[in-house]
Amino acid sequence: MNKPNDLVSSIDPDDIDCNDSPNEHFNTVLNARLSRRSLLRGGMASAATAIFGAVGLSACSSDDPAPVAPTPTPTPTPPPVAAEKLLAFTAVPKSLADMVTVPAGYTASVIYALGDPLNGTTPAYKNDGTDNNFDTRAGDHHDGMEFYGLSASGTATTTSSDRGLLAVNHEATTDAKLSSFFLHANGGVTTLPRPASEVDKEVAIHGVSVVEVKKTGAAWAYVKESSFNHRITPLTDIELSGPARGNALLKTKYSPTATKTRGTLNNCGTGKSPWGSFLTGEENWSGYFVRGAADDAARAGDKSIASLKRYGRTQGSTSRHGWESAGTDDKYARWDISKKGASADGSDDYRNEMNGMGYIVEMDPYDKSRSAKKRTALGRYAHESAAFGNPVVGQQLAVYMGDDSRNEYIYKFVSSAVWAAADASAADRMATGDKYLDSGKLYVAKINADGTGQWIELAMSNAAIAAYSAYKFADQADITVNARLAADAVGATKMDRPEWCSVNPANGEIYYSLTNNSNRAVDPTSSQLAPDSSNPRAYTDMKGTSAQTGNPNGHILRMKEGAGASAATSFTWDVYLFGAEAGANGGFVNLSNLTADQDFSSPDGLAFSPYTGICWIQTDDGAYTDVTNCMMLAAVPGTVGDGAKVTLNHPKTAGGTLAVDTYVGKKPTAETLKRFLVGPAGSEITGICETPDGKSMFINIQHPGENTAQANLADPSKYTSQWPSNAGYGAGKRPRSATIVITKNDGGRIGT
Repeated sequence: MNKPNDLVSSIDPDDIDCNDSPNEHFNTVLNARLSRRSLLRGGMASAATAIFGAVGLSACSSDDPAPVAPTPTPTPTPPPVAAEKLLAFTAVPKSLADMVTVPAGYTASVIYALGDPLNGTTPAYKNDGTDNNFDTRAGDHHDGMEFYGLSASGTATTTSSDRGLLAVNHEATTDAKLSSFFLHANGGVTTLPRPASEVDKEVAIHGVSVVEVKKTGAAWAYVKESSFNHRITPLTDIELSGPARGNALLKTKYSPTATKTRGTLNNCGTGKSPWGSFLTGEENWSGYFVRGAADDAARAGDKSIASLKRYGRTQGSTSRHGWESAGTDDKYARWDISKKGASADGSDDYRNEMNGMGYIVEMDPYDKSRSAKKRTALGRYAHESAAFGNPVVGQQLAVYMGDDSRNEYIYKFVSSAVWAAADASAADRMATGDKYLDSGKLYVAKINADGTGQWIELAMSNAAIAAYSAYKFADQADITVNARLAADAVGATKMDRPEWCSVNPANGEIYYSLTNNSNRAVDPTSSQLAPDSSNPRAYTDMKGTSAQTGNPNGHILRMKEGAGASAATSFTWDVYLFGAEAGANGGFVNLSNLTADQDFSSPDGLAFSPYTGICWIQTDDGAYTDVTNCMMLAAVPGTVGDGAKVTLNHPKTAGGTLAVDTYVGKKPTAETLKRFLVGPAGSEITGICETPDGKSMFINIQHPGENTAQANLADPSKYTSQWPSNAGYGAGKRPRSATIVITKNDGGRIGT
């Protein structure tokens, strides 16, 4: 999330490949045949069906009930939809308009944007760079999000569809060079040292917000003075739990006992536990830290050097925003992970600070008095979402996760505890999380060319890990903190950037967005990989005069567990959909036969509706943005194996072919895949949740106008987007990330 497509000239440093393990390479391959991009262009879509009218917010009374530790009722069985036709809407055309476009018969409204105050004392957002107090405002870059119902009396419920809490990730912030320029009156300082006043703003807009939303009549609004509203930022105390709690790898000057850390960072995808807690993934966090040019020598050959390199911090690495330069205060010093102290264990400096980032974090959205916890048993890497397998009484729980960087891996965690129905309504959600998320087995996926795969346990009992020469593991804590290295050791399959994952509630099958990968090539060099069965494409796609190589458009992998259900150690798989332009080569690129109403690039956000069963697909694209802004599609899923085996014969420049077998899901029809939404210019579409009746859907619009040049800050006419102010929401013209709510004008369920 929140990154340019890694196939264009601007590459986010967090997406640069840090995986130099030899896993899954082909030995003798040559150049891929170029696949010319179709230059067909449709006419600009009419905006008439989706132009926002002016949106006004109505603040509710401040006498809402105080937060309590309420007990949720069990999640109801999804209501039947047999009487409703799924995907009955007319597909939305591609669009470059600076607006949100939804189908005719639907309304989209902005309800919660960057800077919106979360209490009655924080001033209204002026959106001119003079605002402060961001720890009591909505953060930036709204990302993954979950809905938690509230009853009329303010207690937790899984049935309320007109009042609830939104737990919203705030992943990052828009910057050109160091400074988050839209936050500062004159764009901010773009050289070091950075002013403390600017850094304090930028730190505070990261993290998570919990905000109450309420429906009055047909209109939704956020409740500014709700006592439930609160923020978690990179400065909030968070407890460490699981195998790494108390381990020497996590000792810092701030927590010499390694039992806590400060804050959460670069929060991307989410998860909602079966017991009603909120899970958030820490994704591209390593780039926030600086490491000195002589730090290898300072560490004197310590094995931490291998770990730091594997997680993207070679010595001399600079930081994304220069936060470490803002002063001598401890809150700035923590961003410098160079070894500076004399201690043997790091308890007198911040050499281990980065080891406290990169986890799935659990929190209770209803109770801001409870500390959030980093669940270290689920591993440390660039987390996206955390998708729970369908819970079955008496069986272990599975959590599916991905590591979003080029050539990284797919993971699964299986709890030691078996699911108990009573825990769906547990009074203490965090204690229930202790039960299921602190003890279990962590697995990584190895995918075979015959449509099967294995889950390989990452544990000291695995001989490949115990004997790994590139890094000497000490214990299970070391394995979870350095999960990437453990996955290297066992020969896991390198994937095309695993983003969000989701589980089909109808059959338990698991879907992974593989957003794109510029490092696929039929003639691989350096860190490049040849195409393989589960990442089978390597082609050239033209964006104007720029050649995009590898797998520019991404695909969605689908997996079915074998014997043992959630605890299975084998699976079968196929590719549900291949992203592509409608006019692209059907033999090598458009393998799913997408039409103009279905074509997409770089799938990212991915979620199944528990109420309709629709699979919602969101994009974070840079490959197709000369034709259309990012989008969201609705799909009626099939099942693993409903398609056919296909062999791609990639021509070698020296003659002959590289034959790659893959498994393509049943091709979509006009009734099973349609474009539902197109976002404003420069935005990513992300985050999705619904009310229990399926009639209100919340979506996040992240970083509209992100390609605006900082030099043009004083001239709004040169912004690449002015959304949402051009939709009637808020002051100023600087673009803002925001949450929208979508409803159907006839009162029906979304997508029907």
